[in-house]
Amino acid sequence: STTTGHLIYQCGGIDKRTIEKFEKEAAELGKGSFKYAWVLDKLKAERERGITIDIALWKFETPRYYVTVIDAPGHRDFIKNM
Repeated sequence: STTTGHLIYQCGGIDKRTIEKFEKEAAELGKGSFKYAWVLDKLKAERERGITIDIALWKFETPRYYVTVIDAPGHRDFIKNM
């Protein structure tokens, strides 16, 4: 989720102000390095535990491409959510 969120940000799929908001919220939970993961990890449990529980989809455009990113759980307990 972190790598994917960072990619979305670097490609212009999300603005700096939103990332700064996620950074502040993540820091308040002691997870400051998770700011990019929070682009896709929306569930409270995902943010508290620092793992992806459910799939997430994000669409954005670059000058050349239409991009769809799908983030899926990697933890064995949540693979059934895919």
